[in-house]
Amino acid sequence: MYVHFDGYPDSKLPLLLTAYQHRFAGDLESMARHLIDDVEHGWDELGTDLLDGAPAALRRSLTGGDEYLSRRMTNVICADRSPAERELITQDGTGDLEWAYVLHPHGIEVIALQAYDRGPVVAWDTDPRSRITAHPGAWHPDSRAPVVAPRSAPRLPTATSTSAPAPRKTARR
Repeated sequence: MYVHFDGYPDSKLPLLLTAYQHRFAGDLESMARHLIDDVEHGWDELGTDLLDGAPAALRRSLTGGDEYLSRRMTNVICADRSPAERELITQDGTGDLEWAYVLHPHGIEVIALQAYDRGPVVAWDTDPRSRITAHPGAWHPDSRAPVVAPRSAPRLPTATSTSAPAPRKTARR
């Protein structure tokens, strides 16, 4: 399904991984239905509502506190003024698109479309706070995905916490 704004993996992968892990609780069919089947034309933008259910600390880490809703494309018409029909993005119809994401049971395949016709798969259990490269050449289909886990990221709770964060301990020198 087409997404108009910002399709680079360093912004989309954390959002999609977190959505899978928290909002959809590992239910790939529900996630695909929401992102693909239930959308008439495409998305203007995928928003932080996909992070619903994620721990507050993870949400802040990914967004810096910014919140914005996903927006579907509406009022789409053709050049001849006829109503637009649903157009799915396929391997044969990528046009000038730069990135594609294919949802598989074991992870997300990330394809740098200007260079390759397939790409490496990022496992669903990948930490969304990982450092992710957006350079197309790094996403060669026969190499590991250019995703580096955070060095010392604290383990996140599985449920959203409503209590205040614990005070930080000072480092010993």
